[in-house]
Parts: sequence; structure tokens; C-alpha cells
Amino acid sequence: MINELEKDIDRILFSEDDIRKMVQKVAAQINEDYAGRKPLLVVLLKGSVIFAADLMRALVIDCEIDFMKVSSYSGTHSTGVINIVSDLRTDIAGRHVIIVEDIIDTGSTLFKLKGLLESRHPASLKICTLLDKPSGRKADVSGDYIGGTVGNEFIVGYGLDFDEKYRNLPYIGVMRNS
Repeated sequence: MINELEKDIDRILFSEDDIRKMVQKVAAQINEDYAGRKPLLVVLLKGSVIFAADLMRALVIDCEIDFMKVSSYSGTHSTGVINIVSDLRTDIAGRHVIIVEDIIDTGSTLFKLKGLLESRHPASLKICTLLDKPSGRKADVSGDYIGGTVGNEFIVGYGLDFDEKYRNLPYIGVMRNS
């Protein structure tokens, strides 16, 4: 059966194997940096959930997970307005925290989120992103752990969506007419 979502994909940017290698690269860095510590992975919903699940399976260190749901996109564009829809349940004071993001684009969401989490006094705060899109950056924020870099194209798949569609594609593809 042909995936009905694939008709909207211009080309595959990262295959399943490419993504697996990016996840392994990032996990190896985190395993090294956090050996002997127990970081809290703060997963940003919804887009990061698939990456976070694969990342956790690749980690050999003890870690915990919590979730936040933040919103700033409508369709293919950031609205510039950041909404925290669901906050953490874990107290992060004194904890080593790693924000897990699917893609850093404008950086506006992460900039605000990083400031909010820093005000809660974690022992350390790092950002782990599957993908970085520096051409879209509007805020002064960058990833500490980056799987790969993308150009100025609208991409979907592996958790990344367009109006809640395409998250379930096993690869990352460029949308037609993006």
C-alpha cells in the first residue's frame, strides 16, 4: 500500500538510516558528557517525541524524562507568540536538564523556554536538537547537541509536521512547493 502522505513530499532529505546515525551521534556525546550523572530530558511535544524515544534507547546513562507542550507555529510559519500549553511536573532545581527539540528554526520558542527553565535554577541546562536550521534564526539560541543541519526548506516526517500531518513518516522529507 502506498503511503497517502508521500504524494506531498518532493524528496527525502534524511533517510531512516541517516536519522539513526544522527541519533547515535548525539547519544554518544550525551553519554560521554553525562557519565555518572542523571540528566532530566525535557521533551518538547509533539514534534520531539519520536526523536526523544530513539534518543533514550541509545543512551546508556541513567536519565529521567518529562514533557512540555509549547506552541508557536501555524502552518509553515512561526506566529512569534509562544504559548506554554503544558508545563513540567518535575522540579528541576539542582538538576542537569537537557531540552530535547526536533528542530531549531527561528529559535524564538527555545529562547523563551530556556529563560523560563533557567529561572527554575537547574544545575545545568543544555539543548539537544535533531536538526538545526540556522537560516531561519531570529533569536540568539543554539543547540549544544545537534544531529544535523538543514537549509531553508519546510521539512516533515519523523515527528515534524505540517498542521499535524506527516509526523508518522519514517524519514524526513521536503514538502512540495515549500
